Amino acid sequence: MAETTTVSTPKSKKPVASAAAPFEAPKFEMPKFDLPKFEMPSMEVPAAFREFAEKGVAQAKENYEKVKNAAEQATDVLEDTYSAASKGYGDLGLKLIDNARANTNAAFDLYGELLTAKSYAEVVEKSTAYVRAQFESLTTQTKEFTEQAQKVAAATAEPVKESFSSFGKVA
Repeated sequence: MAETTTVSTPKSKKPVASAAAPFEAPKFEMPKFDLPKFEMPSMEVPAAFREFAEKGVAQAKENYEKVKNAAEQATDVLEDTYSAASKGYGDLGLKLIDNARANTNAAFDLYGELLTAKSYAEVVEKSTAYVRAQFESLTTQTKEFTEQAQKVAAATAEPVKESFSSFGKVA
């Protein structure tokens, strides 16, 4: 703890605080004033203005309800759309997995047959038969996948189409 010492100078004869003492600002008190009280004069709102304001509030509430209902309908449409898309794309993914499994099994069958082939001619014959069968299989798989993808697209777009047609009838 620092000690405060006073030093007197020969000229002033007043004690002077040393450099270790902290500076203290003088304390002032704010005078307290009483504020005048102001009262609002009572004023009657004209009936026409009151009626206009009430109509405005009623119109705002009505418009809010319309916007709220439209937002709820849009949310329902989005939920239906996402639900249809999710299910449809899940089915498409399963179809792709089935196709890949069938193609992989066919390839392993070919490799097994090629390992048992006794001549080069038999290898060429089995390879050619495999390529023909795979071409036909791939064509069929592509056709089925395209049909299923079109069904998914139609099912996904259906809720949106219905909402637009019902919107056209309301407006």
